[in-house]
Amino acid sequence: MKRNINIFLVSLLIAFASCSFTSKSFDDDPDKDKLLMQLITYLLEQGHFEPKVINDELSVGVYTSFLDQIDPFKNYFIQSDINEFEQFKTELDDQILAHDVSFFNLVYDRFLVRFEDSKNRYSKVLELPFDFNLEEEFSTDYENSPYVKTKSQMFNRWRKQLKFYTISNYHDLIMAENKLKESDENYTSKPLLEIESEARASILKTMSENFSVLEDIRRQDWLSVYINAIAEEFDPHTFYFAPSDKDRFDAQMAGKYEGIGARLQKRMDEITITELISGGSAWRQDKLEVGDAIMKVRQEDEEEAVNVVGMRLDDAVKLIKGPKGSNVILTLKKVDGTIEDLSIPRDEILLEETYAKSTKVVKDGVTFGVINLPKFYIDFQDYNSRNAATDVKKEIELLKTEGMEGLVLDLRNNGGGSLKTVVDIGGLFIDKGPIVQVRSTGDDKEVLEDKQRGIEWDGPLVILVNELSASASEILAAAMQDYKRAIVIGSKQTYGKGTVQNIVDLNRMIKANTNGDMGAFKFTTQKYYRINGGSTQLEGVKSDVVVPGRFSYIEMGEREQDNPLEWDEIEPANYTVWQNSFNYETIIENSKSRLNSSLEIKLIDENARWIKTIRDNDVYQLNFDKYSQNIDLNELESKRFEDLSDYQSDLTFEPLLYELPIMEQDSVFKINRNRWHENLAKDIYMEEALNVLNDLKNSYSTNNTAQLKD
Repeated sequence: MKRNINIFLVSLLIAFASCSFTSKSFDDDPDKDKLLMQLITYLLEQGHFEPKVINDELSVGVYTSFLDQIDPFKNYFIQSDINEFEQFKTELDDQILAHDVSFFNLVYDRFLVRFEDSKNRYSKVLELPFDFNLEEEFSTDYENSPYVKTKSQMFNRWRKQLKFYTISNYHDLIMAENKLKESDENYTSKPLLEIESEARASILKTMSENFSVLEDIRRQDWLSVYINAIAEEFDPHTFYFAPSDKDRFDAQMAGKYEGIGARLQKRMDEITITELISGGSAWRQDKLEVGDAIMKVRQEDEEEAVNVVGMRLDDAVKLIKGPKGSNVILTLKKVDGTIEDLSIPRDEILLEETYAKSTKVVKDGVTFGVINLPKFYIDFQDYNSRNAATDVKKEIELLKTEGMEGLVLDLRNNGGGSLKTVVDIGGLFIDKGPIVQVRSTGDDKEVLEDKQRGIEWDGPLVILVNELSASASEILAAAMQDYKRAIVIGSKQTYGKGTVQNIVDLNRMIKANTNGDMGAFKFTTQKYYRINGGSTQLEGVKSDVVVPGRFSYIEMGEREQDNPLEWDEIEPANYTVWQNSFNYETIIENSKSRLNSSLEIKLIDENARWIKTIRDNDVYQLNFDKYSQNIDLNELESKRFEDLSDYQSDLTFEPLLYELPIMEQDSVFKINRNRWHENLAKDIYMEEALNVLNDLKNSYSTNNTAQLKD
């Protein structure tokens, strides 16, 4: 099944550029849909690294992908709809080339009808009690489930699905009642019918909230889904950004935006505050509270306020955001029910979870440093502003002042980011040389090098990775591995994304745009290669020391995506292996030996195998007794792995000196740092990384002593 690409946007390796391969511009077209299709098809045919022929085969792929995304659980369309749609299955290529969206219009209009039907359906299903004594099963293998033929069959499909959701609540409520009875023998348990009613009511509320969100999705949003069904036939990372998606992406990549520093959520018709971002203007003002509901928004230079009750969340966010230095006035329904107006200054909001952070730890009398890098961030509008490379350099300098003798660079779950920053960060650990090779279709390879002499850190280095370390993370890990500059510890292989994307602002391609913001398009224009010539595409980076993890047996990574580009290799770059070479082979073997004798590691591997069996199950019992038996068996099995969550090393991670006054002033910052330090102390992978650093340091000292004697 396709992943949700919006969740993974921040994981992409981006080379931000204008449409450099062409000077073509388009005349404005009053038909915005047609103009958008013109722009997208032109970029796909003229700019993609491996442009595909837009033919019947591609048409079938677009057809299947679009229907999978608009109705993934087959809860809306019936077989007669599909019979009507199928006449276009091999004709979409002709529509695409003609910049025609007739098929999209047909599917979208029908979806609106079926969606309205389903709004009544779920509430009708949940009006009646479920009989959990019936012998029934529910399958979550939606991909192989047939479309239903009648409305009565659709009602039954919804009934089973909602019963599946409800039985989980029902089970939890009964378990809670049992605990109350155990703790108080005089407690009178609720009747089962009342518990069942509570379980259904909870699902009804959730479904109502979900449908409220779905109702806010506009036609243009669904058109973006259709366009991306076309784009993803070329490769998984080619993607159309609607204007709001592009704004969010830029904020994530830069790690900042201009606004008040509050996260919002829409439930039914209310837009409420769910989080205040530490350090933001609303947080500093200390008057806005989590749970406050926003009723109206007024700009400081306007007299009229805009009512946002029932408004789409994205539209409300646009009203609240604004340039640094301006103010916005919110009419709030406070948590206590009172109504008040609050003027909040807008400022530059830093998303601290985006940025590099460091800590120190003493092991066997030696101080080691740890830098966690969540992504390779950069502000594409201002290359001189804060970015991952300058921040990592700063953290290394601070760690060195506190006596660091070895460094762990943690790239786990880092999905990538800027190509420029990964080259700059690689240069912090070598004295000049290539970091990555890049090739465009039909062009000679380009070697991207660190050209500055000098090394920021020349001591022992370990890089931690996992299955979700992708793109720029793989470039850095591969380069340090090829130089034998670092030992890579982690999953069997990293994600396996070896492609480079360009982003084009579509508005710049139109001579005179009267259609409003057209968004942007990201498409694959290059592949990158290790300095040894091999690609990380599909294959990823193989860890020097493989440590099992929770997802070791779960199929994930680039090879599991639809339409990935193939693996290949080119000539290696000219590079010299790190001269101050440690005894790598011995250190790696020592690490493997430690892991092989670790009971915790064996338990992690067993847990990963068990998780695989749980994930592979797609049939669930709707009979309460059988459902409970399965839950009990799973809980019994899971108890074997409780020691993993209780694991605690003897390591103590501490903040750097410069953070101490910040922690005194900022309670949220202090809580987040302390939580991170506590998690690191329970992290068996980090513990082994520090063991390897210790071995590297000892090897380094031995080699230096031997060289002095010579």
